[in-house]
Amino acid sequence: MNRAGLSIRSVIFALVLVCLFAAAGVFAASGSVVVPPGAKCPVCGMFVAKYPDWTAVVRFKDGTTSYYDGPKDMFSHYFDTSRYTPGKRQADIASLMVKEYYSLTMIDARGAFFVSGSDVYGPMGSELIPFRTVQEAKSFSLDHKGKRTLRFPEITPQTIKALN
Repeated sequence: MNRAGLSIRSVIFALVLVCLFAAAGVFAASGSVVVPPGAKCPVCGMFVAKYPDWTAVVRFKDGTTSYYDGPKDMFSHYFDTSRYTPGKRQADIASLMVKEYYSLTMIDARGAFFVSGSDVYGPMGSELIPFRTVQEAKSFSLDHKGKRTLRFPEITPQTIKALN
């Protein structure tokens, strides 16, 4: 086989892989995530695709993914991983993503700012509202009576319990 034939096969192979990953929802348009229509939140059992503005996602190191109808349920799962995904531990989590309130793009939960106690409610009631910057979080707090702005390490099981 000549180099041109090998090169064409390599390109075709790469395109097939991209198409397969796209069909599986691994790749999505700029900062978005494709939630499978039947995906249920492992914490509350709600169908996540019904609430696209509140989507949160946990990806495990083994490539599996869990979807949530809001950051609050994602944190509940994070704090008690083995309860909601038997056989997995918090150490098995590769990434935690939340949908930023204003842009509706997915951002890394570990770098986000979360506003609690606001007058904005998610699908499950009181919610942690995620933002990319502290300025956006503070502006939102002023407009929506937010009580606290928290970083990821400041959120505890007690924080989540207080929202329920």
